[in-house]
Amino acid sequence: MSNLKVYQYPKCSTCRSAVKWLKEQGHELTLQHIAEQPPTVEELRELVKHSGLPLKKFFNTSGEVYRELGLKDKLADLSEDEQLALLSGNGMLIKRPVVSDGKQVTVGFQAGQYDEVWGRA
Repeated sequence: MSNLKVYQYPKCSTCRSAVKWLKEQGHELTLQHIAEQPPTVEELRELVKHSGLPLKKFFNTSGEVYRELGLKDKLADLSEDEQLALLSGNGMLIKRPVVSDGKQVTVGFQAGQYDEVWGRA
């Protein structure tokens, strides 16, 4: 059985779908409420590294906070450290769910991608 850490927001339907999918595949999950307990800058640095994705893919671009802060126009001018500090300071800025086994990381939920990365524990 693999134990996966899932950074999620319980009210988010995408997160609920992802958690359900992962459980159906036999994974044991450690759920972390992304708004109450966002990942630290160091955790985020590791997640980004293992995801193989650019940091901007970790931003919830359709979220209210992203729009309120006007990040669409500001993000490119921020350093990596500033972006990581923003994300760790407000979990609602993070695209969710973020799933990690310590080696691989996925951001968001797409059944096809999950099948490839997290298929059958």
